[in-house]
Amino acid sequence: MSAIQGARERARAEVTAAIKEEARRQVAREGAVKLSLRAVARELGMVSSALYRYFPSRDDLLTALIVDAYDALGAAAEGALATADGREPLERWSAVCRAVREWALAHPHEYALIYGSPVPGYSAPQATVVPASRVALALLTVVLDAHAAGALRTPEGAVVPEAVGADVRALAQTLGIELPEAALTGFTAAWAQLFGLVSFEVFGQFNKVVEAREEFFAHAVAALGRATGLPWTSPSD
Repeated sequence: MSAIQGARERARAEVTAAIKEEARRQVAREGAVKLSLRAVARELGMVSSALYRYFPSRDDLLTALIVDAYDALGAAAEGALATADGREPLERWSAVCRAVREWALAHPHEYALIYGSPVPGYSAPQATVVPASRVALALLTVVLDAHAAGALRTPEGAVVPEAVGADVRALAQTLGIELPEAALTGFTAAWAQLFGLVSFEVFGQFNKVVEAREEFFAHAVAALGRATGLPWTSPSD
Protein backbone atom coordinates (compact mmCIF):
# COMPACT_ATOMS: atom_id res chain seq x y z
CA MET A 1 0.00 0.00 0.00
CA SER A 2 1.37 3.39 -0.98
CA ALA A 3 1.66 6.22 1.54
CA ILE A 4 -0.93 8.22 -0.42
CA GLN A 5 -3.39 5.33 -0.47
CA GLY A 6 -2.87 4.75 3.24
CA ALA A 7 -3.50 8.43 3.99
CA ARG A 8 -6.69 8.36 1.93
CA GLU A 9 -7.97 5.30 3.79
CA ARG A 10 -7.21 6.90 7.15
CA ALA A 11 -8.99 10.08 6.10
CA ARG A 12 -12.01 8.10 4.94
CA ALA A 13 -12.10 6.17 8.21
CA GLU A 14 -11.96 9.43 10.19
CA VAL A 15 -14.79 11.00 8.20
CA THR A 16 -16.87 7.81 8.48
CA ALA A 17 -16.39 7.82 12.24
CA ALA A 18 -17.37 11.50 12.45
CA ILE A 19 -20.52 10.87 10.42
CA LYS A 20 -21.57 8.00 12.65
CA GLU A 21 -20.85 9.96 15.82
CA GLU A 22 -22.99 12.87 14.65
CA ALA A 23 -25.71 10.42 13.63
CA ARG A 24 -25.66 8.93 17.13
CA ARG A 25 -26.09 12.40 18.62
CA GLN A 26 -29.02 13.01 16.29
CA VAL A 27 -30.62 9.68 17.25
CA ALA A 28 -30.16 10.50 20.94
CA ARG A 29 -31.81 13.93 20.49
CA GLU A 30 -34.65 13.11 18.13
CA GLY A 31 -34.87 9.33 17.73
CA ALA A 32 -33.92 7.05 14.87
CA VAL A 33 -37.09 7.88 12.94
CA LYS A 34 -35.84 11.42 12.34
CA LEU A 35 -32.30 10.48 11.34
CA SER A 36 -31.45 12.61 8.30
CA LEU A 37 -28.38 12.53 6.09
CA ARG A 38 -28.89 16.19 5.25
CA ALA A 39 -28.99 17.15 8.92
CA VAL A 40 -25.86 15.11 9.65
CA ALA A 41 -24.05 16.71 6.70
CA ARG A 42 -25.12 20.18 7.84
CA GLU A 43 -23.80 19.64 11.38
CA LEU A 44 -20.47 18.42 10.00
CA GLY A 45 -20.15 21.27 7.52
CA MET A 46 -20.39 18.89 4.56
CA VAL A 47 -22.51 19.08 1.44
CA SER A 48 -25.03 16.25 1.18
CA SER A 49 -23.49 14.93 -2.02
CA ALA A 50 -20.17 14.39 -0.21
CA LEU A 51 -21.83 12.46 2.61
CA TYR A 52 -23.60 10.20 0.11
CA ARG A 53 -20.20 8.91 -0.96
CA TYR A 54 -19.86 7.39 2.53
CA PHE A 55 -23.47 6.33 3.10
CA PRO A 56 -25.67 6.21 0.00
CA SER A 57 -28.90 6.33 2.02
CA ARG A 58 -30.35 6.92 5.46
CA ASP A 59 -30.85 3.17 5.81
CA ASP A 60 -27.17 2.50 5.11
CA LEU A 61 -26.18 4.89 7.88
CA LEU A 62 -28.79 3.41 10.22
CA THR A 63 -27.48 -0.09 9.51
CA ALA A 64 -23.94 1.03 10.36
CA LEU A 65 -25.15 2.40 13.71
CA ILE A 66 -27.09 -0.78 14.44
CA VAL A 67 -24.13 -3.02 13.62
CA ASP A 68 -21.87 -0.88 15.83
CA ALA A 69 -24.35 -1.12 18.71
CA TYR A 70 -24.73 -4.88 18.40
CA ASP A 71 -20.96 -5.30 18.20
CA ALA A 72 -20.36 -3.12 21.26
CA LEU A 73 -22.95 -5.02 23.26
CA GLY A 74 -21.58 -8.34 22.02
CA ALA A 75 -18.04 -7.36 22.95
CA ALA A 76 -19.20 -6.51 26.48
CA ALA A 77 -20.91 -9.91 26.80
CA GLU A 78 -17.91 -11.79 25.42
CA GLY A 79 -15.54 -9.88 27.67
CA ALA A 80 -17.59 -10.84 30.71
CA LEU A 81 -17.62 -14.47 29.60
CA ALA A 82 -13.85 -14.50 29.24
CA THR A 83 -13.37 -12.86 32.64
CA ALA A 84 -15.63 -15.45 34.28
CA ASP A 85 -13.84 -18.40 32.69
CA GLY A 86 -13.38 -21.25 35.16
CA ARG A 87 -16.25 -20.26 37.43
CA GLU A 88 -19.44 -22.21 38.04
CA PRO A 89 -21.88 -22.21 35.10
CA LEU A 90 -24.47 -20.04 36.83
CA GLU A 91 -21.79 -17.49 37.75
CA ARG A 92 -20.65 -17.31 34.13
CA TRP A 93 -24.25 -16.95 32.93
CA SER A 94 -24.92 -14.18 35.44
CA ALA A 95 -21.71 -12.37 34.49
CA VAL A 96 -22.76 -12.20 30.84
CA CYS A 97 -26.24 -11.01 31.81
CA ARG A 98 -24.82 -8.29 34.07
CA ALA A 99 -22.60 -7.08 31.24
CA VAL A 100 -25.65 -6.77 28.98
CA ARG A 101 -27.52 -4.75 31.60
CA GLU A 102 -24.56 -2.50 32.38
CA TRP A 103 -23.94 -1.74 28.71
CA ALA A 104 -27.62 -0.99 28.11
CA LEU A 105 -27.82 1.39 31.08
CA ALA A 106 -24.64 3.15 29.98
CA HIS A 107 -25.82 3.43 26.34
CA PRO A 108 -29.61 3.76 26.47
CA HIS A 109 -30.00 5.41 23.07
CA GLU A 110 -27.90 2.79 21.33
CA TYR A 111 -29.79 0.07 23.17
CA ALA A 112 -33.07 1.60 22.04
CA LEU A 113 -31.79 1.56 18.47
CA ILE A 114 -31.45 -2.24 18.53
CA TYR A 115 -34.11 -3.29 21.06
CA GLY A 116 -36.58 -0.42 20.99
CA SER A 117 -39.43 0.28 18.60
CA PRO A 118 -38.72 -0.63 14.96
CA VAL A 119 -38.03 2.27 12.63
CA PRO A 120 -40.94 2.53 10.15
CA GLY A 121 -39.87 1.62 6.64
CA TYR A 122 -36.51 0.21 7.70
CA SER A 123 -35.73 -3.48 7.17
CA ALA A 124 -32.54 -4.76 8.78
CA PRO A 125 -30.25 -6.41 6.21
CA GLN A 126 -28.35 -9.68 6.56
CA ALA A 127 -25.29 -7.73 7.73
CA THR A 128 -26.93 -7.26 11.14
CA VAL A 129 -27.53 -10.97 11.83
CA VAL A 130 -24.05 -12.01 13.02
CA PRO A 131 -23.52 -8.96 15.28
CA ALA A 132 -27.01 -9.44 16.73
CA SER A 133 -26.17 -13.05 17.62
CA ARG A 134 -23.13 -12.33 19.78
CA VAL A 135 -24.89 -12.05 23.14
CA ALA A 136 -26.96 -15.18 22.53
CA LEU A 137 -23.86 -17.13 21.51
CA ALA A 138 -21.99 -16.00 24.64
CA LEU A 139 -24.84 -17.27 26.81
CA LEU A 140 -25.17 -20.43 24.74
CA THR A 141 -21.47 -21.15 25.31
CA VAL A 142 -22.19 -21.42 29.04
CA VAL A 143 -25.02 -23.88 28.43
CA LEU A 144 -23.02 -25.96 25.96
CA ASP A 145 -20.03 -26.13 28.33
CA ALA A 146 -22.30 -27.28 31.16
CA HIS A 147 -23.83 -29.91 28.90
CA ALA A 148 -20.39 -31.15 27.79
CA ALA A 149 -19.36 -31.45 31.44
CA GLY A 150 -22.49 -33.46 32.26
CA ALA A 151 -23.70 -30.72 34.56
CA LEU A 152 -26.82 -29.59 32.68
CA ARG A 153 -29.97 -30.38 34.63
CA THR A 154 -32.85 -30.74 32.21
CA PRO A 155 -36.09 -30.72 34.22
CA GLU A 156 -37.47 -34.21 34.66
CA GLY A 157 -40.59 -34.89 32.66
CA ALA A 158 -40.19 -31.72 30.61
CA VAL A 159 -42.34 -32.00 27.50
CA VAL A 160 -41.73 -29.77 24.51
CA PRO A 161 -44.70 -29.30 22.15
CA GLU A 162 -44.01 -30.75 18.73
CA ALA A 163 -44.20 -27.40 16.93
CA VAL A 164 -41.73 -25.91 19.39
CA GLY A 165 -39.53 -28.98 19.12
CA ALA A 166 -39.40 -28.55 15.36
CA ASP A 167 -38.24 -24.96 15.81
CA VAL A 168 -35.49 -25.81 18.28
CA ARG A 169 -34.32 -28.77 16.20
CA ALA A 170 -33.99 -26.46 13.22
CA LEU A 171 -32.12 -23.94 15.39
CA ALA A 172 -29.75 -26.64 16.65
CA GLN A 173 -29.06 -27.74 13.09
CA THR A 174 -28.41 -24.16 11.98
CA LEU A 175 -25.99 -23.62 14.85
CA GLY A 176 -24.41 -27.06 14.53
CA ILE A 177 -24.95 -27.90 18.21
CA GLU A 178 -26.40 -30.76 20.24
CA LEU A 179 -28.57 -29.96 23.25
CA PRO A 180 -31.65 -31.60 24.72
CA GLU A 181 -34.76 -30.02 23.23
CA ALA A 182 -36.00 -28.94 26.66
CA ALA A 183 -32.69 -27.21 27.38
CA LEU A 184 -32.60 -25.35 24.07
CA THR A 185 -36.24 -24.35 24.48
CA GLY A 186 -35.51 -23.06 27.96
CA PHE A 187 -32.45 -21.24 26.71
CA THR A 188 -34.39 -19.50 23.95
CA ALA A 189 -37.03 -18.34 26.43
CA ALA A 190 -34.34 -17.16 28.88
CA TRP A 191 -32.55 -15.19 26.16
CA ALA A 192 -35.78 -13.38 25.29
CA GLN A 193 -36.62 -12.76 28.95
CA LEU A 194 -33.16 -11.32 29.62
CA PHE A 195 -33.83 -8.56 27.11
CA GLY A 196 -37.30 -8.10 28.54
CA LEU A 197 -35.77 -7.43 31.96
CA VAL A 198 -33.20 -5.04 30.53
CA SER A 199 -35.77 -3.23 28.38
CA PHE A 200 -38.15 -2.76 31.30
CA GLU A 201 -35.37 -1.06 33.24
CA VAL A 202 -33.97 1.02 30.38
CA PHE A 203 -37.39 2.23 29.23
CA GLY A 204 -38.74 2.98 32.72
CA GLN A 205 -41.37 0.26 33.22
CA PHE A 206 -39.88 -0.64 36.60
CA ASN A 207 -40.34 2.88 37.97
CA LYS A 208 -42.24 2.78 41.29
CA VAL A 209 -42.43 -1.00 40.97
CA VAL A 210 -38.91 -2.36 41.43
CA GLU A 211 -36.51 -0.18 43.40
CA ALA A 212 -33.80 -2.75 44.18
CA ARG A 213 -33.00 -2.99 40.49
CA GLU A 214 -29.57 -4.63 40.69
CA GLU A 215 -30.65 -7.19 43.27
CA PHE A 216 -33.85 -7.98 41.37
CA PHE A 217 -31.93 -8.42 38.14
CA ALA A 218 -29.39 -10.76 39.77
CA HIS A 219 -32.18 -12.87 41.25
CA ALA A 220 -34.12 -12.97 37.97
CA VAL A 221 -31.24 -13.93 35.68
CA ALA A 222 -30.11 -16.64 38.08
CA ALA A 223 -33.64 -18.06 37.91
CA LEU A 224 -33.46 -17.92 34.10
CA GLY A 225 -30.17 -19.80 34.16
CA ARG A 226 -31.62 -22.49 36.42
CA ALA A 227 -34.66 -22.80 34.15
CA THR A 228 -32.26 -23.44 31.28
CA GLY A 229 -30.74 -26.30 33.26
CA LEU A 230 -27.62 -24.71 34.69
CA PRO A 231 -26.60 -26.17 38.07
CA TRP A 232 -26.70 -23.83 41.04
CA THR A 233 -24.41 -25.96 43.16
CA SER A 234 -21.31 -27.94 42.31
CA PRO A 235 -22.04 -30.78 39.83
CA SER A 236 -20.66 -33.21 42.43
CA ASP A 237 -23.33 -32.24 44.98
